[in-house]
Amino acid sequence: MTTPGRGLHGHVLDTLGPAITAGEYPPGRVLRTDELAQHFDVSRSVMREAVRVLESMRLVESRRRVGVTVRPRSEWNVYDPQVIRWRLAGADRPRQLRSLTVLRSAVEPVAAGLAAEHATAEQCAELTECALGMVANSRGHRLEQYLVHDVAFHRVILNASGNEMFARLGDVVAEVLTGRTYHEVMFEDPDPAAVTLHVRLAEAIRAGDPDGAERLTREITAGALQELDILAP
Repeated sequence: MTTPGRGLHGHVLDTLGPAITAGEYPPGRVLRTDELAQHFDVSRSVMREAVRVLESMRLVESRRRVGVTVRPRSEWNVYDPQVIRWRLAGADRPRQLRSLTVLRSAVEPVAAGLAAEHATAEQCAELTECALGMVANSRGHRLEQYLVHDVAFHRVILNASGNEMFARLGDVVAEVLTGRTYHEVMFEDPDPAAVTLHVRLAEAIRAGDPDGAERLTREITAGALQELDILAP
């Protein structure tokens, strides 16, 4: 999936980034900027701009007289939304989805419990609106429309937790949910039980019930893991 509005260096990134994360350029591989510019038919300045972005993601490091070296996976910024997107587009998708869903299982229940204590009236109203949007789009193979409300729902919870570290994971969760949808690791219609759990979760947060909110979120993430067992074993 090409990211619009980034010009030539965006085109390079959308090809080179997935190739690195898929292992086509293994750790330690040295890439020459001039050769890459020729391969992609772009100027060296465009190539350098693309390399700077990859460096910011810690996928590569650039050294004078050496070139651009691919970093080990253990050094990658695995929380970068673009890195997540690239990895989900590759053959390692099932493991990546599982890793991210386990992360959600650890973080989101706690965030939901905090949201039940700290959410504002506006955030509670937004949660309810998102949950209703999920219900309205949960039938008829409307996964893209459902996704919009699903992503917004989980962003509100992370923000409403009052914890800035949790809130920064909103983009990570958005990439997980988006990747599941666009790579068809979802049923054609969302699980009705999961949709109901989101509605109940919105109610628990509005009612100021942290224990209930945490429990319901654990059920949601457990269900997501069970779906992976079926659709991406």
